[in-house]
Amino acid sequence: MSTPPVPFSARLRAASQGAHAAAEGQHYVTALVAGHVDLAGYVDLVVQHHALYQALESAAEAMRDDPLAGPFVDDALTRLPALEADLTHLVGPDWARRSAPHAATLAYADRIRAVATTSPERFVAHHYTRYLGDLSGGRHIGRAVARRYGLSAQAGAAFYAFDRITRPKAYKDAYRARLDALPLDPAAEAALLEEVLLAYRHNTAVFAALARHVPEAVADADAGATEAVATEAVA
Repeated sequence: MSTPPVPFSARLRAASQGAHAAAEGQHYVTALVAGHVDLAGYVDLVVQHHALYQALESAAEAMRDDPLAGPFVDDALTRLPALEADLTHLVGPDWARRSAPHAATLAYADRIRAVATTSPERFVAHHYTRYLGDLSGGRHIGRAVARRYGLSAQAGAAFYAFDRITRPKAYKDAYRARLDALPLDPAAEAALLEEVLLAYRHNTAVFAALARHVPEAVADADAGATEAVATEAVA
């Protein structure tokens, strides 16, 4: 009996697992979830998200009617209005004048703009990397920041609330089924995976820029723990 082929979504997830873990393991992320980042540090994350989703959702509009990319464009995922509401609550109505994205964020947004309206598979790569992350670990981060800063889905943490997606697991399963059904030749599959890995590297660079908000003692403790784990793994 022949072994059934591994679905594309499973191969994509396995191939990007290391890059995904590297992004999620950044000092800023662990400190944010643990409650060690002050409110200004959280606001800085929201500013970076706004720049990224402005690029991605502009590309989504351009790709809405594309035969390959269009089925992934779903208004239930749109984050930009929620981010603008969060920034208005956290910073004030003049938030755009009082905040700016970091260089790493600008590079990430520039990459999205450069490829996501000309390459359907690369658009899907960025869409997958961001939105499936939002519906997975992002929900955990949302609960953590709501507790830490006294925020809610209506005030300051709207980005993490997907009101039109009542069953996130079912939604993600259907999303992966769409990935599996993509009519990709080997070159297009390779391009999609390459772009996913690049997106994770950009995301890691953004978190590294945000690490300036991690208290020095916390960063040193994280580094010590990471070194201990690495030493144990080698031993």
